[in-house]
Amino acid sequence: MDGIINILKPPAMTSHDVIYWVRKNLNINKAGHTGTLDPGAAGVLPVCLGKGTKIIPYIDENRKTYRAKIVFGITTDTQDKYGQVLKKIVPNFSLLDFNNTLKGFIGKIQQKPSIYSAIRVKGKRLYDYARQNEKVEIPTREVFIHNIRVIQHNIPHYAFIEVECSKGTYIRTLCSDIGENLQCGAHLGFLLRTTSGDFNISSSISLEELENKYKNHEIKEILLPLDYPLKNYTKIKIKESARNSLINGNPIYPKGIISDIETLDKDKIVPAYINNKLIAMGRIQYDKDGNRYYYKPLRVLL
Repeated sequence: MDGIINILKPPAMTSHDVIYWVRKNLNINKAGHTGTLDPGAAGVLPVCLGKGTKIIPYIDENRKTYRAKIVFGITTDTQDKYGQVLKKIVPNFSLLDFNNTLKGFIGKIQQKPSIYSAIRVKGKRLYDYARQNEKVEIPTREVFIHNIRVIQHNIPHYAFIEVECSKGTYIRTLCSDIGENLQCGAHLGFLLRTTSGDFNISSSISLEELENKYKNHEIKEILLPLDYPLKNYTKIKIKESARNSLINGNPIYPKGIISDIETLDKDKIVPAYINNKLIAMGRIQYDKDGNRYYYKPLRVLL
């Protein structure tokens, strides 16, 4: 079974739990996900099956959308409702104050996530440092917030917002930082991911629905093709005569390529097709003399 399933992750499961469930219930050995969701969060979790696991590094998921509940006046060590309460402050601000604060978070911002996060520092997850009670310097990271929209609110107690952001954005941290700016503290009370790249919650499937599809031999109805998330890539066509060379990981020179690769930038990642079937992900290179382009396969999907 090769392809991608747009799964609706339920709360109370880790992203790895979902993969374990998929392997067990769909009777498949190879499965992997893109874009980890916190255990308490729900929403879009693309899961790649079989050969689909080979394209995980190339999936464009840079733009994501979340719906979140910010609870004001309570700060926790995990920046969400599952952590220990660090302080409580009675919130006292207006809707105008809130909207003006949100404007300050649009564009490039710096974040310092909670130590209870999966970011690696010196090869070790931050939450492992926390569990072992070890001190560690948490690095700041630059992310991009495209838009924040207020969906519903009971200011100054809580608000539901929709956030469009770049990959790597911690919504927990965003909520905490918004609370700090409002001088009352805040934490994430609820999180739902509605989009991740080309994957949308409207076309996602629950684990219960997925199990029924599998039992009724209808899994192909919801199995997306390997190149579904590669829509923004420039594609090239390889000649049938170059199939064996491509499969063996050898460089493919222009005589074996139908497309004009000389118009493509060096080091550009490109999916390669033979007879309209995705065969490999590779990179545009040129030889030592710098005057002859070729295609170097990185991952063969066979």
